[in-house]
Amino acid sequence: MKKFTSSCVKMPILSLLSFLFLIFANSQSHSLMYDEEHAVLLRIKQYLQNPPFLNHWIPSNSSHCTWPEITCINGSVTSLTMYNTNITQTLPHFLCDLKNLTHVDFQLNFLPGEFPKSLYNCSKLEYLDLSQNLFVGKIPDDIDHLDGLRFLSLGGNNFSGDIPASMGRLKELRSLQLHQCLFNGTFPAEIGNLSNLEELYVFSNHMFPPTKFPSSLTQLSKLKIFYMQESNLVGEIPETIGNMVALEELDLSVNDLSGEIPKSLFMLKNLSKLYIYKNSLSGEIPEVVEAFNLTELDLSYNNLSGKIPDDLGKLSKLIFLSLSTNQLSGKVPESIGSLPALTDFVVFHNNLSGTLPPDFGRISKLETFQVASNSFTGNLPENLCYHGRLVGLTAFDNNLRGELPESLGSCSSLQILSVENNELFGDIPSGLWTSSNIQTIKINENKFTGQLPERLSENLSDIGIGYNQFSGRIPHGVSSWKNLVKFNASNNLFNGSIPLELTSLPDLTILLLDHNQFTGPLPSDIISWKSLINLDLSHNQLSGEIPLSIAQLPALNILDLSENRISGQIPHQLALKRPTNINLSSNSLVGRIPSEFENLVYASSFLNNPGLCADTPVLNLILCNSRPQRAKIDRRYASHVIIISLVVAASLLALLSLFLMIRVYRKRKQELKRSWKLTSFQRLSFTKGNIVSSMSEHNIIGSGGYGAVYRVAVGDTNYVAVKKILSNRKLEEKLVSSFLAEVEILSNIRHNNIVKLLCCVSKEDSLLLVYEYLENHSLDRWLHNKSKQTASGSVLDWPKRLHIAIGAAQGLCYMHHDCLPPVVHRDVKTSNILLDSKFNAKVADFGLAMMLMKPEELATMSAVAGTFGYIAPEYAQTTRVNEKIDVYSFGVVLLELTTGKEANHGDEYSSLAEWAWRHIQVGTDVEDILDKEIKEACYMDEICNIFKLGVMCTATLPASRPSMKEVLKILLSCSSPLSIGDKNVGFYDSAPLLKNSKWENNMEYYTDDD
Repeated sequence: MKKFTSSCVKMPILSLLSFLFLIFANSQSHSLMYDEEHAVLLRIKQYLQNPPFLNHWIPSNSSHCTWPEITCINGSVTSLTMYNTNITQTLPHFLCDLKNLTHVDFQLNFLPGEFPKSLYNCSKLEYLDLSQNLFVGKIPDDIDHLDGLRFLSLGGNNFSGDIPASMGRLKELRSLQLHQCLFNGTFPAEIGNLSNLEELYVFSNHMFPPTKFPSSLTQLSKLKIFYMQESNLVGEIPETIGNMVALEELDLSVNDLSGEIPKSLFMLKNLSKLYIYKNSLSGEIPEVVEAFNLTELDLSYNNLSGKIPDDLGKLSKLIFLSLSTNQLSGKVPESIGSLPALTDFVVFHNNLSGTLPPDFGRISKLETFQVASNSFTGNLPENLCYHGRLVGLTAFDNNLRGELPESLGSCSSLQILSVENNELFGDIPSGLWTSSNIQTIKINENKFTGQLPERLSENLSDIGIGYNQFSGRIPHGVSSWKNLVKFNASNNLFNGSIPLELTSLPDLTILLLDHNQFTGPLPSDIISWKSLINLDLSHNQLSGEIPLSIAQLPALNILDLSENRISGQIPHQLALKRPTNINLSSNSLVGRIPSEFENLVYASSFLNNPGLCADTPVLNLILCNSRPQRAKIDRRYASHVIIISLVVAASLLALLSLFLMIRVYRKRKQELKRSWKLTSFQRLSFTKGNIVSSMSEHNIIGSGGYGAVYRVAVGDTNYVAVKKILSNRKLEEKLVSSFLAEVEILSNIRHNNIVKLLCCVSKEDSLLLVYEYLENHSLDRWLHNKSKQTASGSVLDWPKRLHIAIGAAQGLCYMHHDCLPPVVHRDVKTSNILLDSKFNAKVADFGLAMMLMKPEELATMSAVAGTFGYIAPEYAQTTRVNEKIDVYSFGVVLLELTTGKEANHGDEYSSLAEWAWRHIQVGTDVEDILDKEIKEACYMDEICNIFKLGVMCTATLPASRPSMKEVLKILLSCSSPLSIGDKNVGFYDSAPLLKNSKWENNMEYYTDDD
């Protein structure tokens, strides 16, 4: 018995010892793992070249589990996050030596190379974010090695080729993000096998070939968010989309989808955001709507017809509704005006009619109300600003009647009012002119009455009151309207003189006072009108002479003083400016027309001025040298003399013509054999012989992709620049004709900031383009070729650089916004911005050599028509041409002007634009990266703002870039602060959920200028 008891005591002791041994062994194992992980982390730091943000990673006794980049569970590293840390190395190949790693986040860095297959060794990996880096190549076909992933984001990289079908074998995925890449292959149907998928982002993949809506996706019953906008989708939206019962957000906008909207789409009860704007959808909007959770609905820019369904009035949660730019007809249902949550109602550009529901704004806190370009009748709803939240009201091009709602006079939130081309009448509500936030008032083409106030809101920049019945004088208080940019008061009943105070507005670009009753002389002291582009004072009763100061306005390009009582001579300085459009007809001007105006472009600019004469007949005026020398000659006798003279002249001309015809006939073969042919676009002081004989190496001043550039003397002191375009083959007649037609179109572009094309000299294998010569050559030389010394010995300082930027922007703005059709340059760069003796910028070289290419050679268009560092991403990828590719290139020029760096600055994977974007993203102090030669304290704010403008212009998405008109406006007021990252300048937020159509469509109100 005693022996048995002893045995029982020994057994528990052995168990206890075993347990203690296991604890000790486990502790030793944990300690060993801790040390190994610590060592791996220090290796990672060393591999990344000891970046400053990892200075706290030190080999001490402090636990690495406390480092902010690290998350541990049970003492072991499970998460590594290095978000937006400026890493430029490849991903460490030994990263998976952290055996328990489940979470890896390296988004928004500069990681290069191909997809890192070393991650396959992370057997427990569930979360992988490599988005917004510089990865290239294909996503590997065996990516399904990462079969434990629940989250995968590879967006914002340069991945190309197909999305691999193996993606469909990542069964655990909840979120898949493949947006903003360069995929140019297929979208795999196998993605439809991801039965647990809840989020799918494939937006902004412009390189996709035309792809039908992946019908396999409709079996993803757990999918909540699906973004596939701007990805070249074609075909119809399948009816089976109704199977995606969990869907909450769907964005298929900016594609080429056609057919009708499937009824099942509006039956998805969880759907809250639906964006299918900018497609080719047709038919009617489904009548039955049961998606009662909808908060944002955008069907704009399609071909939808029929009525607005009454059931939309049942969507009590609807905040944003846009049906604009369709073919909808009928009335707006009364129930929509009573939607309690509605803030934005956008239906412009349809065929809608009837009266607008009177409850708009009374129940909901309305912010935007855009009903322009329809056929609405009756009054505007009285309560649009009932809750004091209304920001924009656009209702132009309708048949609205009555007075403006009195409540608009106390609507302090209102920024934009545009009700042009209606039948509205009465006085403007008194408080509207001085409303604290009002920026634009456009009420042209109505029947409004009253007088202009002495004071305006300090934010008001655009006033359009033309074609109304306003009367009285322009008040002297106009001098306080300092921020006014556009003022259109045409066709009213204004009288009195044009007040001198009006000439003190420095930002004014357009002033239209035509068809009024103004009297007195033109203002003479107008030096403050430095930004004025368009001045129209026609059809008044103005008198006196044309002041010399008008000819000194630096930006003036359109001038109309016709139908007045203006006398005196035309200032020769005005002719030197060669405005694109000038009209001085029907006045009392006298003297000789300056020779610069003797061009068919100005054929109707000086009519009905009996005292004017011209040296050539192209202006339809009396010839200066044919006037009677004696004032008392009998008119009848003079007419006989003229008739006889004409008969004699006609006879001589006939004989001369016959002689020339014979001569031409005899020398026809010889003429055909002559190699050079001159096509003139302006009056020339030289012949083709002057040009051709000077094509020697001694005269070469530069070279380009198609040949050399020569400086040719054409007289004792004048020069022209000749660009020689060579071809390695005989130019086909059809190509030459097409080329010359294009040249002739461009020769008619006349602007002070565009190099004048004088003529073209051609033969069967060469073309010579003859331009005006500019003494200071190209901007490229001054910025990058160490030739920055001016004649006075000073460097290219900031005031000169800003002056150059404004000049180039004015030239491009004219091409984009004032030419019909718009002209796209396609190769904007510093070497194509030339400078005259006063550093006035002139845009040159319109890529005309492209016209010489055969159709089969167009595949290399981007290489021919662009220069690395300046080429917009979408142009390099698709060769699609629009104005935004020029904006991108000009943005690079602004970055060069502010940083002094070249456009290809960076490494093999980046350019100056990408370099600048990265600095903005990581929060670099802008002052630290500016050109040292211009870092003067008094200009620092201006320089920083122009750098930020350059970043804005080089946004990846074309829609996010400003227009050249907006760029020019910012340059002209460059001291105004800009906020990089602020959504109102269109910057892309890396979080895709922040990108939605409501924001994009309200970034700028639809106005009749669009």
